[in-house]
Amino acid sequence: MSQNRGRFELATRDELLVSASTPRVKVHQMATPISLAFDLQGQGSRSEAPPPPPPPRPFLTMSASRFIKCVTVGDGAVGKTCLLISYTSNTFPTDYVPTVFDNFSANVVVNGSTVNLGLWDTAGQEDYNRLRPLSYRGADVFILAFSLISKASYENVSKKWIPELKHYAPGVPIVLVGTKLDLRDDKQFFIDHPGAVPISTAQGEELRKLIGAPAYIECSSKTQQNVKGVFDAAIRVVLQPPKQKKKKSKAQKACSIL
Repeated sequence: MSQNRGRFELATRDELLVSASTPRVKVHQMATPISLAFDLQGQGSRSEAPPPPPPPRPFLTMSASRFIKCVTVGDGAVGKTCLLISYTSNTFPTDYVPTVFDNFSANVVVNGSTVNLGLWDTAGQEDYNRLRPLSYRGADVFILAFSLISKASYENVSKKWIPELKHYAPGVPIVLVGTKLDLRDDKQFFIDHPGAVPISTAQGEELRKLIGAPAYIECSSKTQQNVKGVFDAAIRVVLQPPKQKKKKSKAQKACSIL
């Protein structure tokens, strides 16, 4: 119980203070997260037809002052589902089952008021390219994950995922996450998997700057290292978005000659 009470505490006191009152977290798994009865014609491109209505926001109670929809995206098998399960239940699933759509909802007490954090899982496989964007509607923040032991998933962040998110959800902030941190320094793993390529922290930061993400975090769902920090960052970028730098106009840059 003590572990669960501390799951959703935010690390930085100056930014977000989590109430010490209990119960702290209520986690729900939804059996029917989204209706897939929409007409999927033309999902790959912009259409004049009206878009399907957004799915209802689940478990938003009268006590919840704000709903935050957080959607995880990234290549298949990078550990998106494990990240969500590790965060919400403090357990690590050992069997890999590709995700179609799966949702979680957690009530988080922030500054004395309850924020309803909706966690949406998606499938990264190409088979779901036309279905996956249905879950993007109404998203407040994306967790874009790649594996720290997979160069392909790292490269697909800029090649595949950023173009997709900009097309279907322009302007929504992104938290970049490197998963499987425990395996990056595991020499035996790379002996057993000669095709695996480790991604360094510097490479992750370089990618963060390239895509314009406000945060980059490396984590391990197996050891739970930095797992809480991933979702702390996601909440912060929604409640306290980084200030946009004002671009100086040409008139301001030009020197006046008297």
